[in-house]
Amino acid sequence: MSAIVEIRGVEKRFGAIRALGPVNLSLQPGERLGLIGPNGSGKTTLINCLSGLFAANAGTIVFEGRDITQEPAHVRARMGIARSFQIPRPFTGMSVIENLLVPMDYLPIEAGAREGRAMEILSSVGLAGRRDAPAEALSQLELRKLELARALVIEPKVLVADEAMAGLSEGEINDVLALLMRLNERGVAIIMIEHIMHAVMRFSQRVVCLETGRIIAEGLPQAVAQDKHVQKVYFGERAGR
Repeated sequence: MSAIVEIRGVEKRFGAIRALGPVNLSLQPGERLGLIGPNGSGKTTLINCLSGLFAANAGTIVFEGRDITQEPAHVRARMGIARSFQIPRPFTGMSVIENLLVPMDYLPIEAGAREGRAMEILSSVGLAGRRDAPAEALSQLELRKLELARALVIEPKVLVADEAMAGLSEGEINDVLALLMRLNERGVAIIMIEHIMHAVMRFSQRVVCLETGRIIAEGLPQAVAQDKHVQKVYFGERAGR
């Protein structure tokens, strides 16, 4: 099976500082990939390069066999690469459904079909009953769901969930995990960036660990969790002995 995403030798520098790379990473269609690493390890930089928010300084990014390294973020989104952000940023002063209808203005969706499509998405994330609620009135869990719902507007083939469970209770974490699993069952490949390790291990089919912009471990979740270098990165010297 051909990879849906191929990241080949990608590097990102900010002035004299190399924040990422070189990184080689592939994602298979429908795969659940966990991306872990301590703060500053390059996780978000890598995803920003994939989504087009950052331009890579070196390397290539291929999506469904097409080199998209020079494509802007909006083109990549229309191709099917979506992401949610660590800090939800809803359109304040708008209702939940309006938060989905606004981005539809920039997509090839017929005007008469937009509200129906928006309601399908809200139903899929459990927010149908909150369609007319002001975005600023939502709970933390509901904001996370709205963030994911907005990412789903483009009908993604790849979804990056950037710390979608941060600040949630255990029950709420389970709720988001179940939602992501349902999306994955529809064929969406998902990259989960998360510091909640038990959630990553439950969700992922494969885990990649970054440190100082480079991959230090990659493989099955249990194998990566038991890797001495990974344990040292997360828990300090004692774990590495």
